[in-house]
Amino acid sequence: MDLPEEYDHDEEPEAAPGFRTYEVYQRERVGETTNLIKPRQLISNEYLEDPYPLLKILRENYPCYRDWLNNRFWITRYDDVTSVFTDDRNFETRPKSWQNLMKSGSISLWQEVEVQREYENLVDRHIRDVVDEVLSTFSNKRMNLATEFCIQVPLRLFGKVIGIPEENMKQFMTLYWKSRLINGWNPSHKQSGISAMQEMETMVGEICAARLLKPQDDLITSIIQNTNLNRDVTAQDAILTLLDIDQDTFIGGLSNLWFNLLANPTEMEKVSDDRRMLKFAWLETLRFSPPVLSAERFAKYEIERFGRLIPQGGLLMCSAAAANRDPRQFNDPDKFIVGRKDLCQREPRGQYRADGLPSGIAFSLGKPSIYPAVPKERARSMYAIVRDSAVIASELLLHSHPDLKLQKGTNPKLTALNLRDIHTCWDLSIEI
Repeated sequence: MDLPEEYDHDEEPEAAPGFRTYEVYQRERVGETTNLIKPRQLISNEYLEDPYPLLKILRENYPCYRDWLNNRFWITRYDDVTSVFTDDRNFETRPKSWQNLMKSGSISLWQEVEVQREYENLVDRHIRDVVDEVLSTFSNKRMNLATEFCIQVPLRLFGKVIGIPEENMKQFMTLYWKSRLINGWNPSHKQSGISAMQEMETMVGEICAARLLKPQDDLITSIIQNTNLNRDVTAQDAILTLLDIDQDTFIGGLSNLWFNLLANPTEMEKVSDDRRMLKFAWLETLRFSPPVLSAERFAKYEIERFGRLIPQGGLLMCSAAAANRDPRQFNDPDKFIVGRKDLCQREPRGQYRADGLPSGIAFSLGKPSIYPAVPKERARSMYAIVRDSAVIASELLLHSHPDLKLQKGTNPKLTALNLRDIHTCWDLSIEI
């Protein structure tokens, strides 16, 4: 058949320069290497209740797993996870303003040295008083330690540090807790989180206005007095700053710490005999049962890593839960051992360590610090501040109730209530 004269014999269009993702993906077959696990299992109730068996399959068989269903890559080996988490040249963490649907002009002031130093001072000043307040509310011999202590202490401390009036403390704690739902997948939960965030913004805005007229010794005053902006600090700036001071590791880690101790009498005995071991119990808790299971990192550019071509904007799920039990790094990784010898007790700095020892990864506490554990001209890292607060709270609890134990017939467990929620013990029934 004769072709029309106007037919133009152009060459096949070339791909955009520097991008080979489409070409590579055309050669991949969906599910071709997933015979041991299916993507749907990673968003199942099975994963919420006990993610470790599934993550072990990924770590030992598919260390860079292409999750076709949820359009992401799972990174599960310790060295791989820490390399991505510390590589700001090729990967990024999306800001809280993006996650919480805030105006693009809002910024977090958490990286300001003066704000961090004020937060450190306020936490150190108030932690013991807050723990004593919570302990004074114990009226029954039987209680849920998770909800009546492990959640109360971090949120009350945070509210006091911020400058929330005592009469508004309970409302603030409720709003802060609900606002966490904004990051979930459930549409109704997400809407509830958005509403809570808006109410919290109104509350913080009123406090900001009051502090402009009458400064107080609290974190909001420190935030609004920041002079490095060319404009006034807004309520959304303050909210973003507060959101960067993530409480998930403190809340979930404190509950997981006591779950692990009470479920392991031998390890509990170590702590009872020597209270200094509480610090090592906390460090082991962050390794053995991190409350924040994973962190999202996005590729800034198209990049080849772990034998795969990661597209620009590709989502990498860096799994702390899998990496912290990597047998290449830890002996007996599935055992909770207070004072284990293969766990570094200093500041975690990703994969580049002078002593060669790995450390438990705790994502919500921010990037590994480039500064000493106790720097001279700036605040301690969030990792150190939360560690010290959790240890002090646990010491005071153990001093007040040295004989606390699990209620007979109870079987506490760790679980996540929703996808992206903290993995912790929500029902820790004890006798004091």
